[in-house]
Amino acid sequence: MNKTTNSQNALKIYCDLFGHNYEVSKKVTSHVKEYTCKCCKKQLTTNSNGNLTELTPKYREINRLLEDFYTRRMLYIKNKTFAHQLTSY
Repeated sequence: MNKTTNSQNALKIYCDLFGHNYEVSKKVTSHVKEYTCKCCKKQLTTNSNGNLTELTPKYREINRLLEDFYTRRMLYIKNKTFAHQLTSY
């Protein structure tokens, strides 16, 4: 066994004993976020019910599309509000 495998196993055991230490790794929308464990690098995301679920390729693609839609929507609202402010003067 090499050194990296031993350290990965030790971190996994640490998480098994004491629990994961998740931090937000990406904000998809204001409600949906992706989390990564600082120790073992396990990734989770928020599902449609608001619960945490493992970040599979399916959820990764859903989050990518959701982020794209959300970003476009926020730009549209911002531009619409800006245009309305210009016409009201």
